[in-house]
Amino acid sequence: MADWSSGYVSEIDYTHGYYSELCPGRAQTAVLTAGYKAPALTRICELGCGQGFSSNLHAAANPGIEFHATDFNPGQIANARALAADAGTHNVTFYDTAFADFAEEPGLPDQFDVIALHGIYSWISPENRQAIIDFIAEKLAIGGLVYISYNALPGWAAAMPLRRLMVDHAARSNGPILPRIGEALDFADKMAGQAKYFTANPVLKERLEKLKGQSRHYLAHEYFNRDWTPFYFADVAADMAEAKLSFVGSAHIVDQIDAINLTKDQQALLSAEPDRIRREGLKDFIINQQFRRDVYIKGPQKHDLLSVRDAWSATRFALSIGRDDVPMKVTGALGEADLQPDVYTPLLDALANGPASVDQMMRADKKIADLGWPRLMQAMAILSGSGNVHPCLPANGEADRAARTRAFNAAVCARAKTSTSLNYLASPVTGGGIPVDRFGQLFLGCRQADEPDPVASVWSLLKLQNQRVVKDGKPLQSEAETVTELKQRLAEFEENRLPVLMKLGIA
Repeated sequence: MADWSSGYVSEIDYTHGYYSELCPGRAQTAVLTAGYKAPALTRICELGCGQGFSSNLHAAANPGIEFHATDFNPGQIANARALAADAGTHNVTFYDTAFADFAEEPGLPDQFDVIALHGIYSWISPENRQAIIDFIAEKLAIGGLVYISYNALPGWAAAMPLRRLMVDHAARSNGPILPRIGEALDFADKMAGQAKYFTANPVLKERLEKLKGQSRHYLAHEYFNRDWTPFYFADVAADMAEAKLSFVGSAHIVDQIDAINLTKDQQALLSAEPDRIRREGLKDFIINQQFRRDVYIKGPQKHDLLSVRDAWSATRFALSIGRDDVPMKVTGALGEADLQPDVYTPLLDALANGPASVDQMMRADKKIADLGWPRLMQAMAILSGSGNVHPCLPANGEADRAARTRAFNAAVCARAKTSTSLNYLASPVTGGGIPVDRFGQLFLGCRQADEPDPVASVWSLLKLQNQRVVKDGKPLQSEAETVTELKQRLAEFEENRLPVLMKLGIA
């Protein structure tokens, strides 16, 4: 029998991650930041969806969009379908069909507005990569978007031998992969004290220490597949060109802002290169790029001066954390940069009152209107890219979306009773995921069930499963100190997190 896994780690499930770049509204904002027109979205396809959590969440928060997602692992697809069923989400369909066969899947739409693949391209065979290109060429609508992420060169160049060292050591024995990963890490640690490779590349010792602290499930899929290929940007751009796609910009919006990623001299060096593909590749050398998150368009259309202002003006935004918690800094390739108070304070103060469009903020505060369009557009791009401010869906239809997200969030909160794996809830305001940890989800569940004593309810649940609350890295032992800690967490949740979640339609 042929190996259905094609060399991909299949004996353990992938993590239940949420990836904000897959959010429909955030993808449109990334395209807008790059100066291009984004299509209206009616059908979205995710290739290699893993546990399907992102597609499930986005389907619940965007009921007007039809979602289709596939992953080769039937166990993960079973989990994805179970969550969709529990949440009553009917506009998402999950498949366990191979990439080479997916275009022929019965019931699949003829065309998609978005085809997304996160964390797939570097971890599959050349044959599967070609199957993806062929699928995009056949199924992407004119004007449609492709989101693709992959390990990049030259940033990975120094660490590629480290990965090979660990994979070869793990391959020396059979049996479950997780203990072999631990053995491989221990062996690499021993080599780090003896091999000139680590002396010549001192940053690798820090990377190895970080790997030792990461989830073995994550490391299995990230490092220990048979196929593992970092790419130069130009090579992926050439692959995408086979499907008539043009590069638009990074889905990680802050990567598009040269002011926080490049010095003046570096910007001048790049501006002298007329070819955009080569220029983007040179930028990867300058910042030593390790991971790219890119957006391509089939038939891109540039905004003109008036249409780009209209698009920004109509876009709503919302804070995803409390106003006082927003750092007045942003991190780019150059490190941390301070946000100018005269630009960002009035914008953040306006958003503290609730979701608002750029036009509404300009009309409400002359300081914002006086910023001028270049500064205003860059500021909103930086805030959006920081992850603390989210683009929003139109206010029209929010009540209907809220009904869908309530059901989805209830299904997620129910899983929090026994699991810590799902750490995001769906917002009908943003159409995307908002981070809420397990205790926040349990407190929300108690609130929705009108529990008179949330602390007692949560403690009873933990005690039943012989679980402990961890504080400062140590599990609390006594009931008294556990109850005290839960009371403090509930108070902090109600004071700091709950008001934000209410504005985002989650609570």
